[in-house]
Amino acid sequence: MKIYVNMPSPNSRTNRDKKLILLVDDEITVLKLLEFILKKDYHLVIHNNGLEAISWMDEGNMPDLIISDLEMPYVDGLDFVRSLKTSGYYRDIPIILLSAAYSLEDLVQKLPYNFDLLMPKPFNPTKLKDTIQNLLS
Repeated sequence: MKIYVNMPSPNSRTNRDKKLILLVDDEITVLKLLEFILKKDYHLVIHNNGLEAISWMDEGNMPDLIISDLEMPYVDGLDFVRSLKTSGYYRDIPIILLSAAYSLEDLVQKLPYNFDLLMPKPFNPTKLKDTIQNLLS
C-alpha cells in the first residue's frame, strides 16, 4: 500500500515549503493516527513495510524524515534502518523509530546503527511533533 497525503501538484507553488515525511508501519491504526497528527504540517508518504519503503526510495524519492515501526513483515525496522544507514545516499535522513517493545533500553543496545529517536507505542503526539520539528530545523 502506498498513500500520498497532501502532496503538491507539479504546478503548485503552495505547499512546496512543507517537508516530506515517510511513514512506515504495518498497523493501519498507527498510520491513521500519524496521518491525522501530521497531515496539516507535512507532506506524507505511507508504506506498510520496509521493503515497499526502500523500493519507493530507490525510485529516486527522498524524504526529509522517516518514522518507522520496528516490527513489520518482509523487511523489519532493524533491517530497514541498516539498509539506510549503510547507504551513502540515505544515511543522513533523520529516523524516528516506534516500538511497542516492553524493554526499550534492551532494544537500543541491539541496534547497531544510529537513529534519532526511539519512541514507545503508544506515543505522545505533542512530543512526536516537537521532535519532528527539532529534527527538521
